Order: sequence, then structure tokens, then C-alpha cells
Amino acid sequence: MKIVYLLFFLTFSVPVFAYIDPGTGSMLFSLLTGLAVTAFFFAKNLLLRIKAGFSPQKALAAMPITGRQRLVIFSEGKQYWNVFKPVMEELSARGIVCMYYSAGKDDPGLAFESPSVHTQFIGSGNEAYRFLNFLEAEVCLMTTPGLDVFQLKRSPGVRHYCHILHTLTDATTYRLFGIDYYDSVLLTGDYQKKDIRALERLRGLKEKTLEVVGCTYLDVFQAYLANSGRDSPLSRCVLVAPSWGENAILRRYGLRLLEPLAKSRFYIVIRPHPQTMITEKDVVDKLMIALKPYKNVEWNFDAENLDVLSRTDLLISDFSGIIFDFAFLFNRPVIYPRFEFDKRPYDLSDIEDEAWTFRAIRVLGSSLEESDFVDIEHTLDVALNKDRQEIQLLKDEAWAFRGQADKRTVDFLESLLNSATSID
Repeated sequence: MKIVYLLFFLTFSVPVFAYIDPGTGSMLFSLLTGLAVTAFFFAKNLLLRIKAGFSPQKALAAMPITGRQRLVIFSEGKQYWNVFKPVMEELSARGIVCMYYSAGKDDPGLAFESPSVHTQFIGSGNEAYRFLNFLEAEVCLMTTPGLDVFQLKRSPGVRHYCHILHTLTDATTYRLFGIDYYDSVLLTGDYQKKDIRALERLRGLKEKTLEVVGCTYLDVFQAYLANSGRDSPLSRCVLVAPSWGENAILRRYGLRLLEPLAKSRFYIVIRPHPQTMITEKDVVDKLMIALKPYKNVEWNFDAENLDVLSRTDLLISDFSGIIFDFAFLFNRPVIYPRFEFDKRPYDLSDIEDEAWTFRAIRVLGSSLEESDFVDIEHTLDVALNKDRQEIQLLKDEAWAFRGQADKRTVDFLESLLNSATSID
């Protein structure tokens, strides 16, 4: 077995940059890793069967206890630490053994100390994919979409894959097949269930277990703000924080939007989505050069967005989940440029009803036509004075069980582990 595993690692290596996503990566890597994983587990199971006289029961008993971990958490890096931090703290408080693997060398989670929770950096890009594709665990918890689509395969050694949502938007705003091959999904609100079930019916998929637990990272932010006093903007500051891809406003509008903002009396902070810096870095580089003469323009690349949100008076975004973070935590205004959204790369392209995300954005924010860019300062002034009473209704719908997501998540994970024990 070690020979099969070693040959795969030594003979195939292609550089790939962070963010495991269906829209990125190599088909060749997907093919080779699939073959290698299949060969590895076939040979391993065959060896166990031979040792046990081809008895399935004896083969299971012969499997080394150390070969399969109970609970594994995988993080793509430091940007997801606030999603997992409260979960790991609750696991530690209950003494539940867990392994935390990260593809980010600077992930704060790697410094987490607990007798029952252990951490390890597994490399980035293809190195992380290879490690995960040979994983053996009862339960694996991840925020990563695209399981079993391209590079990130369902390992035959993992009994149950659980996805935890890391934003308050529809689960169908992932790229195509984002959560199709997970066994369960942890939701922030009950509204997310309907479209997931619709996709399962349309695609002939087995129903996943859907559990509403709340939002771990917003619980962290809410608690921090309550104790820090950092809930007031420091200046007349406008934050531009879009999503990424063809529909995102940096790529769609670029300087047509940013230059009028730079010429306004407002202080402008531009915060590109992390994936933009991987797949569209040339777009950002050109914009940074063009806006360099404006002293009221700041670029922000912090892993965590709480600091920049806390000093922001008004947010300009598109369909990014940061809209809900900002509105629900600070009750401040949002502006979104109005355009025809191209649904084709996303799961919501198969859903007939309009996504909750877009309906909610219309309630939370003020729309902006491209023709109004030249007079954007007036639009900002109007938005700052808009009544925002409807925010609380959306907040209750999207962010369930506020302050309880850590306990509810671990309750669910513990139930999975207990059911696995009863099966064994």
C-alpha cells in the first residue's frame, strides 16, 4: 500500500493555488487522483480480505484502529478560522477528540491548544488535495464546496462528509454542484432548505441531512463587538466589497464605478474577494495602479473583515455575503449596482424561483444604476438617510439560533459520531 501511495506522490505534482472550487483546477489531476485513490483503497481492502479469509466481518475487525480518525475538520486557511473557532472550543470543552487540518500555513487554528483537539498543516494546492483524497475518518467537516467535482474527491475512507455554510446567502450561490455530494449540510436559516431539496429532486440526488445550526462566525463577531465597543464608524467611510467572477462589480464596472467614488468627498476602502486575488489578480493590479493618485482610496486585504466593517458608514457590494454581515451586525446602509445576473455558472441556474439572496438585497439596500455613477455622491447621501427597519425581519430569517451555533453544530457532529459507533 505504501508503494502505491508513494508512487502517486512522487510522480504527479502540478502547482495549483488555494481555494478548492469547481471552477478551478485541472481535469488531468482529477483523473489521476481518482485512479490513485481507487487503486489505493481497492488494494487495501483486498489485503484485509485476504488476511481475514475473505470474511467482511473479520476484515472490518482487522482494520487498524489508528487507520480511521473519528472527527476531522478541514479548513482552507485563516479566512475560515472564525467559522471553526467556536466549534473547536466547544469540542474541546466536551473532550471530543478531533483533528484539525489546514491548507493555510498562517492559519491561527494551527496554534489552537487542547488535550482533545489536534492540528496539522497539510500543505496547499495539490498537496492538500492529495492528503484529503486519502483521508480516513468517521466524519469530515468542511466549508469547501465542490466535493467530488474536480480535485477534491470523496475518499472511500470517510464515512460521512458534512458541509457547514460560511455565509448567510442561499446555498445555491455556490458554483455548479457545490454541495451535491455531501451527506449533510449545516445551515444558517431554514429558508436555505427549499432550494437544496429542489436541486436534489432535479438531479436525482439522495436527500442530504439538513440541520439549521445558525452562523458560527457571526456569533463570534457579535460577541466581540458587544465587548469591544467597536461598533461606531470612524469617518465618512465607504467600503467597496464585492464577490468575484464575471458578475462581480470590480470586473463588471471597474473604474467606471471606482473613479467617481475616488473623486467624491468620502473615504473609500476597496476590499477584493480573496478569490479575486487568485483568479483575477490582473484586474485588481490595473485598478490599483489607476487609483494610486487618489489619497482617499485604501485597499484592504485583511483575512478578517470585522475591523474594516466596524469603521464603515456605507457598503457597496453585489451579491456577496458580506452584505448580510454588515447589515445584520451594524444596521448600516448598503448600495448595490443593478444589473442582469448571469446564473449559468451557479447552482441557482437550475432553480426557477428567484434566490432569497437577491430578494433580501433589494430590501436591505438601495439600487444604483450605471447611469448614476457620475453623480454617486448624491446617491451615497440619500442611502445614508434611508430608513432600515426591515433589517430585523431578514436577520431573524437568515441568522437562526444566534449565539448557539457552536453548541448546535457540536450536538449534530456528536450525533453523527454516536450513530457511526452504533453501526460499527
